[in-house]
Amino acid sequence: MQQMARPDPLAHARALAPEIRAAADEIEQTQDFPEPLASRLHETRLTRMLLPRDYGGDEVDPGDYMTALEEIARADGSVAWNLFVANSATLIAAYLPADSAHAIYDDPRAGIAWGPPNRHRLRACEGGYMVTGRWDFASGSRQATWMGAHALVRETDGGIRLNAAGEPHVRTVLFRKSEARMLDQWNPIGLRGTCSDSYEVDEVFVPEAFSSTREDPALRLIAGPLYAIPQQSLYAVGVAGVALGLAGAMHTAFAELAQDKTPRGLARLADDDGVLDGFARMEAKLAASRAYMLATSAEIMDEADEWAPIDMKQRARLRLATTAAIHQSIEVADWVYKAAGVDAIFPGGPFQRRFRDIHTLSQQVQSRDSHYRTIARIMLDSDPPKAFY
Repeated sequence: MQQMARPDPLAHARALAPEIRAAADEIEQTQDFPEPLASRLHETRLTRMLLPRDYGGDEVDPGDYMTALEEIARADGSVAWNLFVANSATLIAAYLPADSAHAIYDDPRAGIAWGPPNRHRLRACEGGYMVTGRWDFASGSRQATWMGAHALVRETDGGIRLNAAGEPHVRTVLFRKSEARMLDQWNPIGLRGTCSDSYEVDEVFVPEAFSSTREDPALRLIAGPLYAIPQQSLYAVGVAGVALGLAGAMHTAFAELAQDKTPRGLARLADDDGVLDGFARMEAKLAASRAYMLATSAEIMDEADEWAPIDMKQRARLRLATTAAIHQSIEVADWVYKAAGVDAIFPGGPFQRRFRDIHTLSQQVQSRDSHYRTIARIMLDSDPPKAFY
C-alpha cells in the first residue's frame, strides 16, 4: 500500500516567502491580500495545516506548524498572523458534526474569522441560538468565508449555561460572512495588514450543528494527538511562531547592517564590543527559544493520547515554552531596534514595520506576563487553576 507523503508546510512557506515580501507594502496599505497571493496561500495548503485530515486538512505537528509560521513572519507579519488565526479557527472542525465541518471546509478557499468573547450573549432557542451583538479583533476577516462568535449562553429561563466544572460555558457559533455587517475600523500601530475588523450580527439564527466549544478537548469528535491539545494552547504555538519570525528577520537584517554601518564617532557596528556581545546573546535567545519550543511540542505529541486530553502539567509545559519564545523574541526585537540606531525608524526599511508588528503582538492575550505565575502554580501544585490552556 502506497504511503501518503508527509506534508511539508515549511517548504511551502519558503517557496512563497519571496512573493509575500514583494506584496508586503501593498498588504500594509490595503489591509488585504492581493491576487495571486491570496489564492497561493490556499493552493499551498498553508491555511489548512491544523485542519483534520477527514475534512481535507494536513493535521501537521505543532512544531512543523510553528516553523512554517516563523518563515512566513520573516516575510510579513500580517500574513503570518492571519495564517495563525485561520489555522486556529480550523481546530473547531474537530468538534463539529461531520456534515457541518464539510459544509464549511469542502470549499477550498474556506476560512473562519472571529473575535474573542465579550459582554454579548447567545440566546438559546429551539434548535440552536439567536445571535445579536458586536465582536472585535476578527483577524483575517477580509479573507474569511465564515464568521464566528464566542459568547456565554443565556438559557430560555434567563439563566447562564454552566459547563461541567460549574463555570459559565463559552459557546462558539458559526455563520456565513454574508450574515454579518463588517465594520472597517482597524487602525493600530502594527499588524495593520491583518484587517482585524469588528463586526455586528443582528438576530441571526445558528443551528446547534454549527456550534461547539473550545473549552474541553474531551468534547471533540475527531481523534488524534494534535486535538488532545487544547485549542488555546495551539493558539499560543502560533503566536510564538509569528514572534520568532519577526524577531529573527530583524536580527538577520541587523547582521547585514552591522557590516556596513559606522555610527558617527564610533567603530563600525561589527567591530564594536558591545554590539558583538549583544548580537551573540540575541542569537542564543532566538535559537534557545526555538529549540525549547520544538522539543517541548514534540514531547507533548509523543505523550498525547488519541482521545484523552493532555493533562494540566503538560499544558503548563507547552504554555511555558510558548510564553518564553514570545517574550524572548520581543527582547531580541527591542535590542535590534536600539542597536540599529536611526536606520530603524524609517518606513520601507527592514526594522520599523517589524518592530511595530511585534509590539502589537506583545499586547495579545497569549503574550501576558501572568502566564508565568499560573504555570508555576501548576508545576509546584500551589493552588493550581481549575482549568488552564
